[in-house]
Amino acid sequence: MGTLFRRLDGWLFALVLLLGAGAIGYLSVRHDHIADWTASGRASLSPETSAVLDKLSGPVEIVSYANPQGSLRQTVAGFVQRYTRLKPDLSLRFVDPQQDPAKMRELGITVDGALIVHYRDREQRLDELSERSMTNALERLARGGERIVAFVTGDGERRADGKGNADLGTFILQLEQRGMRAVPLNFAQVSGVPQHTDLVVLASPTAALTPGAVKALTDYVGNGGNLLWLNEPGNDDLGTKPLADALGVHVLPGVLVDGNGSALGLQDPRLIALGDYPIQAITRGFTLTTLFPQVSALAQVSQTDWAVVPFLRSSAQSWTEFKPISNDGSSTIHYDAAAGELKGPLDFGFALSRLSPSPDKSEQRAVVIGDGDFLSNTFLGNGGNRALGERIFDWLLGDDKLVDLPPRGAPDRLLQISQTELNTISFGFLLALPVLLLLSGGLVVWRRRRR
Repeated sequence: MGTLFRRLDGWLFALVLLLGAGAIGYLSVRHDHIADWTASGRASLSPETSAVLDKLSGPVEIVSYANPQGSLRQTVAGFVQRYTRLKPDLSLRFVDPQQDPAKMRELGITVDGALIVHYRDREQRLDELSERSMTNALERLARGGERIVAFVTGDGERRADGKGNADLGTFILQLEQRGMRAVPLNFAQVSGVPQHTDLVVLASPTAALTPGAVKALTDYVGNGGNLLWLNEPGNDDLGTKPLADALGVHVLPGVLVDGNGSALGLQDPRLIALGDYPIQAITRGFTLTTLFPQVSALAQVSQTDWAVVPFLRSSAQSWTEFKPISNDGSSTIHYDAAAGELKGPLDFGFALSRLSPSPDKSEQRAVVIGDGDFLSNTFLGNGGNRALGERIFDWLLGDDKLVDLPPRGAPDRLLQISQTELNTISFGFLLALPVLLLLSGGLVVWRRRRR
């Protein structure tokens, strides 16, 4: 009788095991669960991509022009599936490019697997299957169209396409991937700012602007144009006073220095590190540390119809230093009130807004910053410099819904372990695990023989 019950128990266990496996298989076909155990969640969509998808109110269609032969369609479907989990009204449709070669030439499809993303009445083309290219395309669609950003040239300004240390080429290239187009603006060739310009950037001129250039910029602001003005210490006498008066701001003399710099490991007192910001739309929720190499403090000197809100401010231990400072950090400086130096905290970034004089826009915006190095090729990679720059441009262009996107980060691609950790892992896989399996097998055999 005991033997019968043991056999019955074995058959019941096998039956329950089969039923459980069948139930798991049935549920797995209809429901899926995905867990990402990688550091920083690199196998999942980034927080920035999720935020961009949230900004797209309405269906998105992705058309893939992939050959049905091979595994490319399966790869594309798996890639897009990550997006559909976050945005259910995002759909994917395949088109065989060999069915209508003439149509493919008309669309400019030259790469097998090329994607065209459609949103409302706009579209973006992708020739690369990566999250970065897809997120950039979705952000351009959310922006609503390409934005023209004109950079004043001809007076020693930082070049938008330059590769020099002081130029802005790296940053502007990233902006262009997000739906902005940088164009030069030389007032030796044109008498005014061209129409359909969304933003003018005056990036740290080193030579005096001509009266014609100053008048063109002042007229542009007076007519409702948006402006970003990056200033530098010592550049307050370049003929730009009419522009400053139109904005109601003044560049204070001297260079801003911070007594807290040595505690942060900064040898040059002119390096201003910020981790806390006055509340404004640009800096709301922004917590990254930014670094500003040489800064001019700013002041609001006249009451105008502009609403002026500071968003960059130095610490209470800062002041405007009038004495020359050596680059090797050997200079001895101290605050000298008798010389007219001003004690911090001092503002060096203003966000200005007002009702637009132009009937085509409801609001006009401008930003004045006492430093342009923080966006240069040399300093762009420091902390949150790039993220802050992107927020400034988004706010100036009126793309408020894109201002608070999470900062972009590079996923972890390198596993760093010490020699001790490597030895431990090697011991575990090469010796401990096989021994554990042998012991488990021996235990099973021993228990069976005892029956």
